[in-house]
Formats: sequence, structure tokens, C-alpha cells
Amino acid sequence: MARTGKKLQKKEALSRIGVLFAEAQKVHKKDPALADKYVKLARSLQTKMKVRMPQEVKYKFCKKCGSFWMPGKTVRIRTHKGKLVFACLKCKAMRRLPYNK
Repeated sequence: MARTGKKLQKKEALSRIGVLFAEAQKVHKKDPALADKYVKLARSLQTKMKVRMPQEVKYKFCKKCGSFWMPGKTVRIRTHKGKLVFACLKCKAMRRLPYNK
């Protein structure tokens, strides 16, 4: 019985993480600092509940500084030798991901 309680808590945590990123997307244009705060809340919830970050939101924030990424505003996305290169414009951190041509 306790097992299903944990599963339910993890499912709720994942849905809340999705909601936080959706709100960060909406509010980023008006208040980027608030969007960064939503990302920080989502990451703390993820670590507290020991769940993996959902795939659709995994590449929407900087792992180093925790800022929410909006292409052209806070992140530069380029392709280089079969990889997507995300460059954070706040802390200059780079993240490289392979892609299929």
C-alpha cells in the first residue's frame, strides 16, 4: 500500500514539474527572473522526489546556472559535427547533444 502512495507522489511531482515549466514559458517574456525561479522549484522538486526530469523539459534550462532557456534570448542553438550545441548566454556553459541527420 505504501508503494502505491510513493508512485502517486512521483506522478504528481512529474505533473507539477510540467506545470512549472509551462508557467516559466508563459512568464519569461515579462519577468525572466520569475521563470528562473520556476526552474529552480522544478529542479528542487525533482531531486526531493527522486524522479527523472521529463524528456520534453530536460533541455529547456541550463544545468550550471539554472536559467530558463528561450532560444535567441538566453540560449544560442547551433549544429556542429553532428551535434546540437546549446550555449547559455548567461553563464557561457555549453551542452552538446547528438542528433540524427
